[in-house]
Amino acid sequence: MDVEWETINPGRILLGTNNRTILFGGIGPRHEVKIDYQFEICKYPLKKEICKRLLLEGCNIASESEWSLALKQNKIFGNNEIEELSDKINNSYWGKICDGSPFMSNDWIFRVGREWKLGKNEIIQISKENDEVEYYRLVRNKQKIGSKKQINVLPSASDKIRIFSEELLICMLIGIIPSFIWAYFNASSNYIYEGWLNLIFGGLFFGFFTIIFWRPRTKTWMIEDGLDTK
Repeated sequence: MDVEWETINPGRILLGTNNRTILFGGIGPRHEVKIDYQFEICKYPLKKEICKRLLLEGCNIASESEWSLALKQNKIFGNNEIEELSDKINNSYWGKICDGSPFMSNDWIFRVGREWKLGKNEIIQISKENDEVEYYRLVRNKQKIGSKKQINVLPSASDKIRIFSEELLICMLIGIIPSFIWAYFNASSNYIYEGWLNLIFGGLFFGFFTIIFWRPRTKTWMIEDGLDTK
């Protein structure tokens, strides 16, 4: 079988999401990746049998970053395939080197994939136990552009103190305070004094419940102003 290869020029892409709600969120944080090398990528997904031979000849399975840059340049296509990429992730991109290389967490729980439907694609998660994926996307002939090496790295973890403070503020503003206001105007005169603990817990529950469909968007990490540059 003849493989069609497309040349991908260096560039930048954004990956991940800054939406951390349960219904609409995904893998975060949203971050920029800078690929400063040229490479070739197969135009269509390839079956495993073909990939085995090409991997022995020096090809590599495409990283999510390489795949996304190729898509941005309108060089890759598919039709009803599920293809597996080389990244292995544990719920987030924290600690990722943003240079185009695959992100492989030590304690990974799923592999990154793409599913094609009628010419369009969507991100999917392929579990460790799933060995039925039949397609890969391969790259070859990586050519470094320039000699200056920069490694842009996301922080190893999110700012948990900031997230906790944000959650507490949300619970106060849309949960606890409205509960007391409602009780003041609608309950008996002694209810606030006798049932203040119930009002607090009820407000906390409602505030945390809203994470299902709403939260302020998180920061997008850009290379110039957000990533650690080593």
